[in-house]
Amino acid sequence: MELKIDIDDFRFRSESKRHITDWPTRVPDFYKDNGDYKDALESYREEIADLQNMMYAHDKHAFLLIFQGMDTGGKDGAIKHVMSGINPSGVSVASFKKPSELDLEHDWMWRCQSHFPERGRIAIFNRSYYEEVLVVKVHPEILKKGQRIPSEHLGDLDEVWKQRYSDIRNLEDYLHRNGTQVVKFFFHLGKEEQKSRLLERINEPEKNWKMSIQDVAERQHWDAYMDAYHDALTATHTSNSPWYVVPADDKKNARLIVSSILLNHIRKLKMDYPEVSPEFRKEMQEAKRMLESE
Repeated sequence: MELKIDIDDFRFRSESKRHITDWPTRVPDFYKDNGDYKDALESYREEIADLQNMMYAHDKHAFLLIFQGMDTGGKDGAIKHVMSGINPSGVSVASFKKPSELDLEHDWMWRCQSHFPERGRIAIFNRSYYEEVLVVKVHPEILKKGQRIPSEHLGDLDEVWKQRYSDIRNLEDYLHRNGTQVVKFFFHLGKEEQKSRLLERINEPEKNWKMSIQDVAERQHWDAYMDAYHDALTATHTSNSPWYVVPADDKKNARLIVSSILLNHIRKLKMDYPEVSPEFRKEMQEAKRMLESE
């Protein structure tokens, strides 16, 4: 069962004058009811799993999926529900929060690079190197006081962001040329919906562990974050490494949209299962004869 989701409706357009806050955080449901949602999601998962198996056997392509968005945006749930049907050996998930002391001893992309996917596999980044042009841009004191960058490279912050956007584009172009498709998702959550989800985490004891006072503190910088996201998407959206703006107020809709986008990109890969030689087929027939004669 495949839903009629036009992924171009969610593809960011850097040439547009449309600010990220003008994009909808909710769209009409693509599913009729909960059963319809589950059937569609399972159908997506099955095909994604089948194509990932082929990608693994083909051994030339890889996928890097980047999930970004405000707290409570539904990134964790999307990872859990969309990717649950894939062979665990074919997918990896890395979450990037506050940099460690070891991270700070290296350049700002270092901690992400060791998590890039091997050929045939899908890697998911729950947050990523984009934090360095989002959180750090909203809180530039992190850059000046916490990242141990020589002061002569921090004189003009506007220039710092331009350089980092350029570094990101170059990195993603490099990955693309080497067979890794980078697809980026911005989980676009409404401010009122975030408030509701934060209150839910506070009011339900079993969800308290997800809550941090810092989540509420960062909410006070909402407008600055929206500008930072807009600037980052505008500067780093390319045809080879596109951004998609996923309306995140409805978690089920968001998961279906992400599934459709991922499946669309995997289908475009030119791949098949490896051909085996006549000699190998002959060996397999001999192996079959030996097994059947036991």
